[in-house]
Amino acid sequence: MHRTRVLELYPDTRVTQILYTDVKNAAELRRKAMEGNINGALVNPMMLVSPFQVLVAANKAVHLQTTGKMKTKTLNAEIIFNLSPTNNISEAFKRFGISDGDHSILVVVVHKSDEVQFVSDISAMVDGQQLPVEDVSSLSDFNKIKKLFKITPQEEKYGPLLDAVICRMAIKDVL
Repeated sequence: MHRTRVLELYPDTRVTQILYTDVKNAAELRRKAMEGNINGALVNPMMLVSPFQVLVAANKAVHLQTTGKMKTKTLNAEIIFNLSPTNNISEAFKRFGISDGDHSILVVVVHKSDEVQFVSDISAMVDGQQLPVEDVSSLSDFNKIKKLFKITPQEEKYGPLLDAVICRMAIKDVL
């Protein structure tokens, strides 16, 4: 159900994504994450097109951490910030982080290859139903995503929404 990928530039580093729906304790999870008691980024899946979008954000976060150029204080915060098309950290958390009333959560964990206990640790904390990560698009609000990323109808004619979103995420540091 969860999905783990190796980062090509950092072969000892893995990114694991775990998707939950029908979550009843989002407020508690959010509080634990803010206190640093959850080893993962808690992402609102309504604003995601694909798990690949999260992998791109996590890869960038690991790279910025390695080079000492993160804009946030933690790797998990950097993942959430990198999902956003803007350079406003609080706006990124509002749009891509979870809120107390959310019922769906994507947990993103960056870890070394030998760390596997965290999946069961996180599963024990979440009061919800685990789904395959590939189902994230079934929870997406595509109209909100298009509005936030300023995707035009003309742009949609020439390529998939995911390409446009990844492009916006990538160029935010340039603009």
